[in-house]
Amino acid sequence: MPTNPAIDQYINKVKPFAQPILTHLRKLVHQACPTAEETIKWGMPSFEYKGLMCGFAAFKQHCTFGFWKASLMSDPMLMQNAKTEDSMGHLGRITSIKDLPSDKKILDYIKEAMKLNDDGIKVVKAKPITQKELIIPAEIIAVIKKNKRAFATFENFSTSNKREYIDWINEAKTEATKEKRLMQAIEWMQEGKPRNWKYMKEYK
Repeated sequence: MPTNPAIDQYINKVKPFAQPILTHLRKLVHQACPTAEETIKWGMPSFEYKGLMCGFAAFKQHCTFGFWKASLMSDPMLMQNAKTEDSMGHLGRITSIKDLPSDKKILDYIKEAMKLNDDGIKVVKAKPITQKELIIPAEIIAVIKKNKRAFATFENFSTSNKREYIDWINEAKTEATKEKRLMQAIEWMQEGKPRNWKYMKEYK
């Protein structure tokens, strides 16, 4: 099987408990896919077959094994684990070979991952959430304009900084609270401060 010395080095450096796990998984990948190419992606051993296919990693107390297109595979566990994408990997927390599914099941997983790449099926990335257009109520901007320094600060703010103030004011449950927040906002903007200045190092 075609091996990569970088992965040999990776396995040799991990904790002793992890070495037989990674060696076993590596063997199964090549058993199911003899033409798989070994590489290092994002600092972790990976296997390519007509594109990225799967990979493993070792941490202080556990190992992980995952598939690039797990979200498209038929096993409900893989699909569910693909939604979280946490440090447990698609096969869960692996601390010994006993934690792994059967060899047959892993081989079936790898063959399914190969077929997805054979068929050229791609993972559809979720569209980024676009923020709604910022609408500034006329009555709020009219009050801010009365204070030239505050208005100048507001005008020079980024859209996100403007939104933080406007949302904070609009979310007030009563008119009294809304007016109080608006006055506080003007005071802070007069000093050149964004809404969350208290949490920023430059204002401490």
